[in-house]
Amino acid sequence: MKVLSILLFAVSTRATYALASSLTRPQLKYFDIQGAAETCRVIFALANQDYDDARYQIDPKTFASPAFLAAKENGDLKMNLNRAPVLVTSDGQTIGQSKAIERYLAKKFNLMGNTLEEEAMIDCIAEHCRDVKDAARAKGFSRFTKNKTDEEKAEARKEWFERDMPEMLLKIEDAVKETSGGSGFAFGSSTTYADVAIWSLLRDCPTGDLDDTKKASEKCVLLNAIAEQLASNPGVAKWLSERPESMF
Repeated sequence: MKVLSILLFAVSTRATYALASSLTRPQLKYFDIQGAAETCRVIFALANQDYDDARYQIDPKTFASPAFLAAKENGDLKMNLNRAPVLVTSDGQTIGQSKAIERYLAKKFNLMGNTLEEEAMIDCIAEHCRDVKDAARAKGFSRFTKNKTDEEKAEARKEWFERDMPEMLLKIEDAVKETSGGSGFAFGSSTTYADVAIWSLLRDCPTGDLDDTKKASEKCVLLNAIAEQLASNPGVAKWLSERPESMF
């Protein structure tokens, strides 16, 4: 009986430890692609923070994801209106919306400055980057655009990378000159969420767009220096070299 009690205590202790461990490890739930969750993953890498990178597999032919549908049905994704990504924090809170998750992580890992004013300026730069991405989507030349011919997409793409994107990037370059405290940093003289946003815009674009993006940003010396600085961070560089390959 004494031996049985000891064994039961040991099993109970291990179970309790496992539960406690799972609660101290945040979980990011998204599809098995880069997409809307990749900036969050990069922030984790930049901060050298461990987390559970939970991925819903996608069928490459049908784009169906049974695991994602199951997550919707069991209520895992309610906080993002039955969409992904969501972040389950170490204390069990679920956060939806990719940008809300990014900002939560950036604040948690001290990437949003030291005052409300600094936070607002860093956020301002990140929003400028989001404006560029939104404008690219609105231009309508991606493979997911359905209401245009291939010729119309090609023309829209040419206009975007040769005229629209360079103009927007030069405006961001001028704005960042007002906030940068040194080459390689968008705000002050340390890495912030703004640097991550700039890197994502200029370096983490679809493979087929990378060369055109580099050409569109060739006059943006400061923005390119920031992107390179972020990519050279040991944690980020490790993640970029080891992250799973995906469709997009």
